[in-house]
Amino acid sequence: MKGWMLTGSLNLSVKLLLEKGQSYALSKSYKIRKPADRRGTPGHDGIRHGSSAEGYGKWGHIREGSYNLGHGQRMNFGERGMKLPLVMGHEPAGRVIAAGPDAGDIDTSLDYVVYPWHGCGSCHQCKMGRENYCAAPKFLGMFADGGYADMLKIPHPKYLFGIGSLTPAQAAPLACSGLTTFSALKKVEDTIKAAPVVIIGAGGLGLMAIGLVKSMGGLDPVVVDIDPEKREAALAAGASCAIDGAAEDAVAQVQAATGGPSLAVIDLVGAEATASLAFNAIAKGGKIVIVGLFGGAAPWPLPLIPVKAVTIMGSYVGSLPEFAELMDLAVQGKVPMLPTATHALEEAENVLNQLEEGKVIGRAVLTP
Repeated sequence: MKGWMLTGSLNLSVKLLLEKGQSYALSKSYKIRKPADRRGTPGHDGIRHGSSAEGYGKWGHIREGSYNLGHGQRMNFGERGMKLPLVMGHEPAGRVIAAGPDAGDIDTSLDYVVYPWHGCGSCHQCKMGRENYCAAPKFLGMFADGGYADMLKIPHPKYLFGIGSLTPAQAAPLACSGLTTFSALKKVEDTIKAAPVVIIGAGGLGLMAIGLVKSMGGLDPVVVDIDPEKREAALAAGASCAIDGAAEDAVAQVQAATGGPSLAVIDLVGAEATASLAFNAIAKGGKIVIVGLFGGAAPWPLPLIPVKAVTIMGSYVGSLPEFAELMDLAVQGKVPMLPTATHALEEAENVLNQLEEGKVIGRAVLTP
């Protein structure tokens, strides 16, 4: 799949415009510009490896234009229903500048962060409040024009969340990295107070997860990453220890740090090596939550899954109710903010390159 617009673990502070539509209508439509100079690179045969596996692997596949499925297979984004041209960017925050007559009272003096994982609205999952699981999604920056622009259309005010005293640059990462890690942690919430959760990957998602574990009343987590600089960042963020995932005795170190086989592991990388480490470290009856999309094939011997009675589940961003819960915590000051650096929108290409090379710690935020 060639010519994808840029995206990645970047956020964008934008002006927001409630979309022309049936229930929440503007008197006139607004069209997002699609700048030709922000097109991404063609898809490659494989995502380039580096120390930034967690940060780049989560969204770098969008820039590459495909998923690595392992066994020499790939799935390009055209197969997922994406169509070009498309403005990318899925973590927007900003101020409403216009709203339709049915949108209700929208305070245009306030800044908002946008829940970007919109569904079709009519399927079973959407009706159950799980738009992020919709089979015909309208995710911003993926299936609908997103935030790499000066203005953005939002179809319904339910997707807007006030950010209190947070800045848009602080709030924007909550729509993806914050929500992604929060939803994953909710899936193992019953264990995090009994034993430290293991977090594989100490990029922006990992640092966010460390802070959220504390907000949820959990024990200080054990973090695994191959990058020494990211391990230092994890310790500074409050991890109980940071282990080199490339060490020969990494599994033994993890189990020693968790007081025995681990009750819960969250894999924010999603590579064959990290999935294998998670499986080898997990306790009988434990839970493995795979979040990262780095790619590859499942490395587990099938008989050992029932023998260990282990639960292996995927977690993809999060639901609108989960985001509401997260934003309530954030506005109360209970969610530690990630280190962020702001960049002009025109610098997107260079910042994405830095992300791919593992030079971004925390989050990079684009501003128009």
